[in-house]
Amino acid sequence: MEKQGIVTYFVGTAGAGKSTLCGATKDWCTNHGIDAILVNLDPGVENLPYEPDIDVRDWVSLKEVMRTHGLGPNGAQIAACDMIALQGERLTKALEEFRSDYVLVDTPGQIELFVFRQSGKYITELLQPERSVIAYCVDPLLAKSPSSFVSQLMLAVSVQFRLQLPLVHLLTKADLLDEEELKGILAWSQDSMELERSVQEEAESMYREMSVDLFRVIEGMGALPNVYPTSAQTGDGLDDLYAHIQQSFGGGDDIGTEDPDKL
Repeated sequence: MEKQGIVTYFVGTAGAGKSTLCGATKDWCTNHGIDAILVNLDPGVENLPYEPDIDVRDWVSLKEVMRTHGLGPNGAQIAACDMIALQGERLTKALEEFRSDYVLVDTPGQIELFVFRQSGKYITELLQPERSVIAYCVDPLLAKSPSSFVSQLMLAVSVQFRLQLPLVHLLTKADLLDEEELKGILAWSQDSMELERSVQEEAESMYREMSVDLFRVIEGMGALPNVYPTSAQTGDGLDDLYAHIQQSFGGGDDIGTEDPDKL
């Protein structure tokens, strides 16, 4: 594959807002004079909040997989995602035709279909892993309590371990949180002692003890992150995502943009 732009995979649990944020990121890039394209990797999605530049549904039909193989929706989703890996050459050729600076990849709604099956790993290895990053979307509804926040971090660690790519944590739909909720989540992400204290203060239970143990594992791995609050509705945080990617791959210089006044 010829040199391609930076690939950003939007990954997260179902309902975390991956597709909406992916589309909003494309709009943000367009408004700032940055060349970016959208790739949909979910063969089963019926409606998207954006118009994909590359769409795997053009190559793999979930309904056709169900009809041909006599599978139900869940089995067909698994089979269809595996079939996408067989379209790897077609995908790379399509990307080469665009030659864009940024490739924004919207992954399947069910996180396990992309992250924990070999097909997803194959795709990330195919599309220039040395210039790829995971935008892990943290659902704010699943991160309001200290223990649930820890569980989200553990899942993010598992995603990074599986795909072996750099990862940035995005708190999606931050506009749905009240001020105190957002302040608490950001405090946990910025201060490990505050997170541990908050977990310890939860009602005594086996779940709390497991959360403490998970926290210490994550801390021991050096995987406690900064979390960037984002909103697809307001555009908040998308400049932070861009800056993070620039710092990781461009040394802080704007990639693919000759006129700095556009940014």
